[in-house]
Amino acid sequence: MTLPLMPKATAVWLVENTGLTFKQIGEFCGMHALEVQAIADGDVAGHIMGQDPVATGQLTAEEIKRCEADENACLTMAVHPEIEKLLSKGAKFLSTSKRMVRPAAILWLVKNHPELSNRQIIKLVRSTKPTVVSIRERTHKNLNQIQAQNPVTLGLCTEADLNAAVALAKK
Repeated sequence: MTLPLMPKATAVWLVENTGLTFKQIGEFCGMHALEVQAIADGDVAGHIMGQDPVATGQLTAEEIKRCEADENACLTMAVHPEIEKLLSKGAKFLSTSKRMVRPAAILWLVKNHPELSNRQIIKLVRSTKPTVVSIRERTHKNLNQIQAQNPVTLGLCTEADLNAAVALAKK
């Protein structure tokens, strides 16, 4: 679950302005219920100004009312279509460990979906053309050490992106 942008400031606002339980606020903000209770008592975060999650688009007023009515309900983050579209594209920066698994994802794509073009594979796993071509032609310098792995499980692309690329390639 994704956390709000400023968890403590959001928790302060929720404590001051809603009738949610400490547990509900804690689960939404990634905090323990006792920490939220300490915020309510004024022991913690007395200097932090509350941030309205409704104004920032992280929650809706309806979601707060729904959870106020049911103590067992959990708050869910509001996701706007624009943000969801950006998230589906994936991160542009990859850590070193993720960069090392790109060839494994490319090998998996070449073996399991040979109909995908080099351009589609490059776009899916954010690699370079020489890498894709060398793996497809079996001339990659570390081909013996590479074990094919699904790019979705590696976090390089989403299942929806992969399915869309395969459907486009089959046309």
